[in-house]
Parts: sequence; structure tokens; C-alpha cells
Amino acid sequence: MGNRLSKIYTRTGDDGTTGLGDGSRVDKDSARVDAYGTVDEANSAIGLLLACAMPADVAELLTTVQHQLFDLGGELCIPGHGAIEDADVAALEQHMDRYNAELPALKEFILPGGGEAAARCHLARTIVRRAERAAVTLSRREAVRPQAIGYLNRLSDLLFVLARVLARAGGHGEVLWRHERRRR
Repeated sequence: MGNRLSKIYTRTGDDGTTGLGDGSRVDKDSARVDAYGTVDEANSAIGLLLACAMPADVAELLTTVQHQLFDLGGELCIPGHGAIEDADVAALEQHMDRYNAELPALKEFILPGGGEAAARCHLARTIVRRAERAAVTLSRREAVRPQAIGYLNRLSDLLFVLARVLARAGGHGEVLWRHERRRR
């Protein structure tokens, strides 16, 4: 078992820096901290989503995703560390294909909504997209494994599909964008 936090505050960050997993210190607004911090935010959004009623298989999948996001945060917090593998990305694709096969083809854009669980899933999706952008920004400055970026990309797609599933499971249906609303 790793180190346990016995003291929550250390005051070492009062100067605007934070410690990385390898012991080095960086500015709190560095691209690396932004990337793993946004992954943490995405994980929290999925936790909020899991507080809603949903099918057990979706909850189980999202719990697995939370563990993987925690691993991914560690990967981004420790320069040179790898945690997400090609198989993790492939598994997201398999889940997406399975859930998407049961949905009708999209003919219109979907607005975030469709009941509380679906709306929370859309929020998590947009935060994952921001995490992906932050990881790409970091990759332009420092090494980031392609699996990390690929995982975030597929996860946001999976969350879109799951939002559709949750909108239907909750009985609310999807909220379609009405592009003709401005025509007179």
C-alpha cells in the first residue's frame, strides 16, 4: 500500500507551486497540473453522475472509468509514468459499440438534457473534452503518451452515447436541437 495522508495541509503550496508524483515542484497553473486537475474534475463529475439512478451495467462501467481516470491522473502527475494502455482505449470502444448498437441513428444534434442522469453525463462529457484539450496542450510542451489522449477522446464519445442511453432509460428521451426555430 502506498503512502497515506495523515496531514491534509502542508503549507508547501502557499507559494503557488505544487509537488508532482516524482517529487519535483511546478507552478500550480502549469500545463501538467491543469491536465491532471481537469482529469480529477471529470472524475468528480462522473461521481456526481453516479449519484443518480441508472441501469446497473452503466453504473458498473462508470465506476471502472473512475478508477481508470484516477490512474490517468497519476500518469499525468508523474512525468514519464504510464498507466493507461491500448487495451483500456479498446475497451471503451467496445462498450461504445455495444451501447450505440441499441440506439436509433442520429438525424439531429442533441442538446445536453434528457433527465438528470443524462444531463450530468453530458456535463461529464464536456469536462472530459476539456481534459483532453489540456492533455494535448501539455503534449505540445512535454511528453504525454498517446494512450492518455486517446483514452480521453474515446471516453468523451462513450459519455455521449451513455447520455443517450440514460435519457431513454430515465423515460425523458433526448432533447433534439431545433434548427428551424429561427425561420419565420
